[in-house]
Amino acid sequence: KTKRRAKESTAEMKRVFGKKKDPGPPPPSLHDASEAMDKRVDHLDVKITALEKELKGYRDKMKSTKSPAAKKNLQKRALDVLKRKRMYEQQRDQMCNQQFNLDQARHGIESAKASVTAVGALKQANVELKKTIKQDLNIDEIEDMTDDMADLMEDFNEINDALGRNFATPEDIDEEDLEAELEMLGDELEEEDELESESVPSYLQEPSLPAQPTGLPGSKVPAAENRVDEYGLPLAHNG
Repeated sequence: KTKRRAKESTAEMKRVFGKKKDPGPPPPSLHDASEAMDKRVDHLDVKITALEKELKGYRDKMKSTKSPAAKKNLQKRALDVLKRKRMYEQQRDQMCNQQFNLDQARHGIESAKASVTAVGALKQANVELKKTIKQDLNIDEIEDMTDDMADLMEDFNEINDALGRNFATPEDIDEEDLEAELEMLGDELEEEDELESESVPSYLQEPSLPAQPTGLPGSKVPAAENRVDEYGLPLAHNG
């Protein structure tokens, strides 16, 4: 009785809600659909090429045919071929448009997936950056460090200025006074030179002194053998 009631309940539910439909095979992907369209376009191109060749044959025959009845028959056949050619061209154009739409949709999906990947990478980078700043970088500590560096550089410059200061030169000396004193010193040196030249006797002045003799006066001995010392006395020589 329990199994019969379960079957009756199942049948009642199917009657009320309907039988579950078979989902069937999965739909083709955009890539598969685009390839199928491409093959269909190639097949239509082959048919259009064959009809163009057939149409050219009818045109050649109409040019060489002199019978009006035969030419009219050829024109009718050529017109049928032209109609089929136009039909295939329209189908080909429609297929090309559909294939273009499929390619655009596939490109859009690929771009969307790439965007999702980029967004995920940016989110992860954002989390890592926040974590790094929070754990390893403290803005207050960085500001304190830069302030300390600025103070240290200022102290270092003051130390260099102090070490490069000239201790012997007073800071209140005027450059104009130094230049005036330098000129006066030059005048005093010139006056001292003039006084020294006046105090030396004329016979001791350098222009009046004769050159130091190098040999005996009136001697015919070569200078190399007739040498004298600093007092004008002849030097002894070997020989």
